[in-house]
Amino acid sequence: MSGLPRFLRFSPSNSERIWRRGSAEKCVSFSSRANFLRPGVAHPDSRGGSRWYSSCKPVRIGCASGFWGDTATSAPQLIYGGQLDFLVFDYLSEITMSLLTAARTKTPNLGYAPDFVQVALAPFINDIHRKGIRVVSNAGGVNPLACAEAIQEVVKKAGLDLKVAVVTGDDLMPSRSLLSEVKMADGGGRRPLPKTLHSMNAYLGAEPIRRCLDLGADVVVTGRCVDSAVALGPLLHTFGWKRDDYDLLAAGSLAGHLIECGAQSTGGIFTDWHQVPDWDNMGFPVVECSSDGSFVLSKPPKTGGLVSFGTVAEQLVYEIGDPRRYLLPDVICDFSQVAIQELPDADGGAVRVTGARGLAPSPDYKVCATYMDGFRATAVCPVGGPRAAEKARRTADSIIKRTRRMFQQMGLQDFNSVNVQVLGAEDTYGPNARRKDSREAVVWMAVHHKQKKALEVFSREVAPAGTGMAPGLTGIVGGRPRVSPVLKPFFFLHPKSQIKVNIHLAGELVESLTEPDSPEQVQDEAPPTSHQDAPDTDLPSGPHTYRLEDLAFTRSGDKGDSANIGENL
Repeated sequence: MSGLPRFLRFSPSNSERIWRRGSAEKCVSFSSRANFLRPGVAHPDSRGGSRWYSSCKPVRIGCASGFWGDTATSAPQLIYGGQLDFLVFDYLSEITMSLLTAARTKTPNLGYAPDFVQVALAPFINDIHRKGIRVVSNAGGVNPLACAEAIQEVVKKAGLDLKVAVVTGDDLMPSRSLLSEVKMADGGGRRPLPKTLHSMNAYLGAEPIRRCLDLGADVVVTGRCVDSAVALGPLLHTFGWKRDDYDLLAAGSLAGHLIECGAQSTGGIFTDWHQVPDWDNMGFPVVECSSDGSFVLSKPPKTGGLVSFGTVAEQLVYEIGDPRRYLLPDVICDFSQVAIQELPDADGGAVRVTGARGLAPSPDYKVCATYMDGFRATAVCPVGGPRAAEKARRTADSIIKRTRRMFQQMGLQDFNSVNVQVLGAEDTYGPNARRKDSREAVVWMAVHHKQKKALEVFSREVAPAGTGMAPGLTGIVGGRPRVSPVLKPFFFLHPKSQIKVNIHLAGELVESLTEPDSPEQVQDEAPPTSHQDAPDTDLPSGPHTYRLEDLAFTRSGDKGDSANIGENL
């Protein structure tokens, strides 16, 4: 790379300047009973109250999943090679919540990620217990209590005595009738909720997870929470950080943010992908966090992948928007002065990360609702032979034109949207496409309509192209296109004080947590700038042309129906 980002300083001096808070030896020491007391847990004292035991030892957290469907090889490598205190899993995205909601609608005892129970936990539950690893996951989806019941069955079958805790309260559908208008998350004022509402979940923070661990849980299952909370919760529990320790909360959130997508921080989808070895044995991230908020990110030994300044820098800018104001339920993070320092002689690479800063959080939770918005169908057809791209495009245009004429005859409305791309003809490059003469191509048609009946007509009219249009259409991938409902996201803000978060332990409701009422906070647009934010003056100028990958570390992401690209120049 030809340059480093201004807000990611590759310099040990920054680390020393920002994080000179005293040594970890100044932590609270354990009492004489500490050999059987867990760090961070409130234990009864002789007067009937509680005493807190904080750990000075760094805590190791490994993340084995970046989404529902991640590789099954991650959990065993972290369990047996990660030397972990906590094993965390992140399964949820906006589309995953929609899929889980649909699954629960059909089968009431579903709605969670079954892979977590049967693939990630069941085969290794005895070794997880033997090694003293505690597990935190948002695999509960829209039915965390059912997920916990399935885990209890696994525990019972293994003959173990493990405490399973559950966090609920993120599901706002029971309060639907009380929400006539809501405050939009994008600052667009207030709007009514969609009429065809399908799901509605608040992004909870790390405090409920901390409380589950404080109560002695071995496994914590949540519904919707921010991805980084599954790591921040264990850090709050272990080190006893307070709710107004904003710099520490930002540092813990950064640790969680860097590992939440699994292999994305250990070389996955890295701009310089050719430098990353052994994808087949991809290593998953481990953070070793200290009580001062600094941490080292690495991966288990003898695994593939790469941990470097670049791989971690790319994950840092993933879906955060403004790096000086990354909004989370527990803290507003300022990552503009983060320092990433590569450590020598680490197997597969390791970096030390410091410099996150924090501000007081918003009084609102962000909420993701989904609503029904018609139906869609997708057809994918390979086309071969001379002038393949031209044949593919004409075939698609003809299918759409024929279907529209049939709609008119049946009294149906036109498509809401039509998207046609010819893969192999560089359609995704638009006017910058270079290759038009491929001898094989794939035509991809995606259509959207308010009525299912209309798309059933479209679905039937794809196959006739094989005999009535261009030669060389060799099939329909997956058979006749399936018509499926469209769920769209709707983001808004909801006061934290109006949401009750429940803690369940061993199948029983044990606590309910609520935020106190707080006045609307007026936040600065961004933290004050420093001398380090001054523009670079020693950069070359003039007419130059470069590929983006030669100039920047980049990472793309999506939030519901919008795409984004973060980059470090």
